[in-house]
This record gives sequence, C-alpha cells and structure tokens, in this order.
Amino acid sequence: MTAFELRGVHATIERDGPRSGLHLRDRLAIGGVALLLGFFVLLPLVSIGYEALRSGWPAAAATFADPNARAAIALTGLATVVTVAFNGAFGVLAGWTLTKYRFPGKAVLLAIIDLPLTVSPVVAGLALLLCFGTRSPLGAWFADHGWKIAFAPPGIILATIFVTFPYVARETIALMSETGRELEEAALGLGASLWQTFSRVTFPRARLAILNGLLLCNARALGEFGAVSVISGNIRGLTDTVPLHIDILYNEDNLVGAFTLAAALVIAAIALTLIRSAIDAYRRRAATPNESKGQPWTL
Repeated sequence: MTAFELRGVHATIERDGPRSGLHLRDRLAIGGVALLLGFFVLLPLVSIGYEALRSGWPAAAATFADPNARAAIALTGLATVVTVAFNGAFGVLAGWTLTKYRFPGKAVLLAIIDLPLTVSPVVAGLALLLCFGTRSPLGAWFADHGWKIAFAPPGIILATIFVTFPYVARETIALMSETGRELEEAALGLGASLWQTFSRVTFPRARLAILNGLLLCNARALGEFGAVSVISGNIRGLTDTVPLHIDILYNEDNLVGAFTLAAALVIAAIALTLIRSAIDAYRRRAATPNESKGQPWTL
C-alpha cells in the first residue's frame, strides 16, 4: 500500500470515526465498575464533607483555631517535608545505582526497597520502637546524648520515612530501566563527568517520574497512621499528627473537628491525585507525539 493510499485510509477514519458501539456486557461491566467506585470511594468522601459542614462553616473553621490541631498540622507538615526530601534523594540515588550498574546483591537491594510495601505499618512502628526506645541499647545511647527518638518528633519522621521510601525509588527505577544506559555511556565516553551526565542526560528524562514518586510519597506521608501511632505515644499537642488528632477527636465525640480535619486531608489527596494524573497524561503525550497530534501515517 502506497503512502497516498495510507493517507486516504487515515482521512476516512478521521471522517467517519471509529466504531464506538458497546455490547451489553461491556455496558454492564462499565456500570459495575462505576457503581463500586461510587460506593467505596465517592460515597465516603461525600459523607466526610457533609459531616464536616453539617454544623455550618463557622464550626468547621473553629477546628483550625484549636492550638492542638495547629500543633498536629505543623508536625505533619514537618514530617512530610523531611520525608519527601529524604526519600526524593534516596529514590534518585537508588534508581541511578540499581539501573546503571551491575553488582552482586542487586536483587537483594530491590527486595529491601519493596519491604515496607509488604510489612504492616503497625509492625514497622513496633520495630522502630524496639530499636530506638529507651529500653534498647541504641535508644538509650541516643537519650544519654540528648536525642530522644521514640515518643518524640524524630521517631515520627523515621516512621514516616520508612513506610514511604519505596515510592520515589520504584518510579525512578522503572523509568531508568526502560531508557537504558546508552546515552549515559555515550556522555561519559565523550568526557562528561558523572555529575554532568546525571544533570544533563539522566535527570531531564527522569524528572517526571521523580515528580510522580514525590507526589505519591507526599500523599502517603500526610495520611500515615499505623507506624506513627505506635512510636509517637499520642501525646496531645506534642506528638500527635493530623491522622492521630482525627482519631482523638472522634473518640471524644467531636465529630465536626474530626471530619473537618479529615476533609482537609481528602482535599490534599485529591489535589495530589489530579497533579499526578496531569503528569501521566503529559508523559503519554510526550511518548507518542504523532498519535496524540493525529498526524497521518507515512512510509
């Protein structure tokens, strides 16, 4: 088939459009998925917003005037910022090391990176407590030198880092594995330094994957409950994060305060999800520019 005939076929498809008729089973499947998503995702989110505003906006806004709520928000923000910064640096380093070099024990390191995804957060928090509590030799040594980790903000930060550090690494490793090492080897062969190769070759191609992993890490850090609840001690106004403070308010029957803070977390999670969706759409368009722009086929 000649190029002229291919262009004619492409023009016919664009004019007539693809066949978009759906069979009954397809409609039932789509409807079932939409129903399950509405029941398990949309309905709880709508319920949170309704309960937060049921007593009016002034009552909901008063939640943020509480000093304990502000302390919880500040501690959550601190833990999230430190976690995202640490895991971002670790994820980029892990992606570079595990995809650009071959060395013994590589499979073991990959398994260790995935470990927090398989271990219960409560178990992770308990392990950190046993390691850094004042009854352990390491925790007692830190306490003797003025560093309290368990039942203090450093322990909360460590727990948050532990449960979230696979996200950036997995995104970076996946992308760098697909792109290969040819361009980096060519840059090094032309005399570029390791830093120049990373900053001018590797990072520009991996920046969207890194940003995607950072957003996942951020969302997970904001909502972490299990590991933090074990190692924090739930000291109100000192070591309770927003999820822990929501639990305290709910147990005290302060439903407006609990659902208001929960709604704030939901809004943050939705915003991060929308940003991730925009990044994924941009990556797909960048990967298939001809298809996304509808350019005709050529031989």
